[in-house]
Amino acid sequence: MNAIEAFALRPEGAGEDTGHRLKGRAIARTWRDFLHSPRNNLSADRDRWILWLPVCLGAGIGLYFLLPVEPPLWVGLLTAGVLLALVAAAWRRVPGAVVLLLGLLAAALGLAAAQVRTEMVAAPVLAQDLGPVTVVGVVEGVEDKAGALRVTLAPVSVERLSPARLPHSLRVTVRTGGARPEAGQTVRLDAVLMPPPAPSAPGAFNFPRMAWFDRLGAVGYAVSTPDILSQPPRGAVADAVEHMRSAVTARVREVIPGAEGQIAAALLTGARAGIPEPTLEAFRDSGLAHLLSISGLHMTLVAGLIFVGVRGVLAAVPAIALRHDVKKWTAAIALLAAAFYLLLSGAAIPSQRAFVMAAIVLLAVIVDRTAISLRTLGWAALFVLLTQPESLVGPSFQMSFAAVTALVAGYELVAPKLSAWRGRGRGRWTRAPALYMLGITASTVIASLATAPFAAYHFNAVPLYSLFANLAVMPLVSLIVMPMAIAGLLLMPLGLDWLPFTLMGWGLDGVTIVAETVASWPGSVLYVPPMPIGGLAAVALGGLWLCLWRRPWRLLGLAVAVVGASSAWWSAGPDILINDEATLIAVRGPTGGLILSPGRSDGFARDLWRERHGAEEAVSWPHAGGSTGAWPLTLDSPARLACDSVGCVYEARGLKTALVQHPAAVPEDCYAADVIVATVPVRRPCDHTLAVVDYWDLWKKGAHAVWLDGTAVRVDTVAETMGNRPWSPFTRYWEERS
Repeated sequence: MNAIEAFALRPEGAGEDTGHRLKGRAIARTWRDFLHSPRNNLSADRDRWILWLPVCLGAGIGLYFLLPVEPPLWVGLLTAGVLLALVAAAWRRVPGAVVLLLGLLAAALGLAAAQVRTEMVAAPVLAQDLGPVTVVGVVEGVEDKAGALRVTLAPVSVERLSPARLPHSLRVTVRTGGARPEAGQTVRLDAVLMPPPAPSAPGAFNFPRMAWFDRLGAVGYAVSTPDILSQPPRGAVADAVEHMRSAVTARVREVIPGAEGQIAAALLTGARAGIPEPTLEAFRDSGLAHLLSISGLHMTLVAGLIFVGVRGVLAAVPAIALRHDVKKWTAAIALLAAAFYLLLSGAAIPSQRAFVMAAIVLLAVIVDRTAISLRTLGWAALFVLLTQPESLVGPSFQMSFAAVTALVAGYELVAPKLSAWRGRGRGRWTRAPALYMLGITASTVIASLATAPFAAYHFNAVPLYSLFANLAVMPLVSLIVMPMAIAGLLLMPLGLDWLPFTLMGWGLDGVTIVAETVASWPGSVLYVPPMPIGGLAAVALGGLWLCLWRRPWRLLGLAVAVVGASSAWWSAGPDILINDEATLIAVRGPTGGLILSPGRSDGFARDLWRERHGAEEAVSWPHAGGSTGAWPLTLDSPARLACDSVGCVYEARGLKTALVQHPAAVPEDCYAADVIVATVPVRRPCDHTLAVVDYWDLWKKGAHAVWLDGTAVRVDTVAETMGNRPWSPFTRYWEERS
């Protein structure tokens, strides 16, 4: 037992009421007792205090990523050192302060871990578009995507780039037709390279930050077929693993045709780029997208199936079962199988986290500790957050840990009662199927509710019928798809893999039918406005409060989580959006959706804006000389959009905004409009306007969002929401400000 646990489990003082335990009482009684004696609630759950250390660590990491500027490296380390000294000083003198200081120390360690990680992965990032240039590099990975190949290279040389400015890795899209590059080969090709693209709207997905921690310094597309210069050296382990992954992917796709073969490859090797877009959309809209990304579910099924299968075989041999601890042997074998699956899947970050969680559970079995508990989950979270702090801000970490935490907390709550019911009286064996179905239903409901707010935050959509879809496919996945996948891998060296892979394809065909059917139901997806980061924090804190405590006051967390989830509807979205290339403008329409300017430019931004803010179906962008007429944006403020050959005028919320598309319109609009949004440079001062956004603003600060409010105007930019951080592409803007 460590010092923290010893302190948390020390005997209570004589004045504390240890017998006061509320179970199933009314909420009013719980609230009253909490107000009268909050210390008793904390004391009764003192063995759960240690579970809040990973939460505090995550809070420190979250604080780091929320900072608008990069703090000096010494800040986190010095703060952690000072707090460690205070903990040592207070350990015996002021024991009541130790818990608080330990929480602050964990937060400081989280801040320091994030800072150190940022420095460790630092690598050159392309500053501007480059090319076509000749690139020579070693192939690190190849993915099929929409009739092309997405090739990741470790560059050896890039024309017009010095060795000191070479990115650690870059990713280019290569058209199919020539020789297919393989991992470990050295290739040469001509490509157009670009920096990792900035978000398409303030607050949207931060791809440059993800690329920074992936050490991806450039993206682009090839304008020539790759020339293979050399083969990988023999004996390279990483290249051998990549060849194995490629062979398994090719074999699975050969046996299982169509989209099901692509899904099977995604489940086994993580190669999901070949899944058709309609299939992806059906899985997203039905709430089954989590099946396509190797995570905790897949790792648990692989380790669990191997554990059960091997244990059953060994238990059938009396000479082994009676002389040895079969359970520990099978746990070790299942751990090795999970490690192999991690390598086969490509060891992506979500897969690594899933393996860590599975490994801790299996190691707990080996050392005779409780395998499934919140404390085990806490150790897994500590390991992941200390080694990969950036995972905290990604949807994979948030959704997987939210689901598992809620499931374990629910299991702890009902397990004793279910065990007693299952073993009581006659008919014990007939209750097993009922418990299985009840377990699937309860697990699906709990996991869906736990992950829905995080899906709403990251994807602005919640599949409303995901419960029905998951209930329908989980028996297929757990009883057919994954067992046949394991059998196929085991039989592949013998050439007998065709039968299990064929059965796996049949199971996936059923999963696809369910996904397409549920996605086609009316209102299958609820589109959610962007949720503020404070709302997400409230959801996380409320959910943890509900799951980590045992006393009835845990129900307060449910209220906090509901309030946080509802924050997405508290404020209206921007009235005007304009992309960083000044080629796309959108204004708020009559029902709250966006009216987008015509054309096909920046299709990615168009799709993103529609997902985040909705599209206006009733009104379209007027042609030159036309008008949308008037519509009520608010009860007391009519609005209209009218256009001519040099731009448009958007009137809303008592303000007139000139959407300038030609320099000739600037002089008049400077005097007539309250706000100027121009896709051309504005080369003269507009003293009468409340705000001016022109081409140079977009070039320096990225996409802009504008809110109109009577006499006030609020303007958000991508550069300012990203902050002055190492991964920000807006270094020129921040240098000018400093």
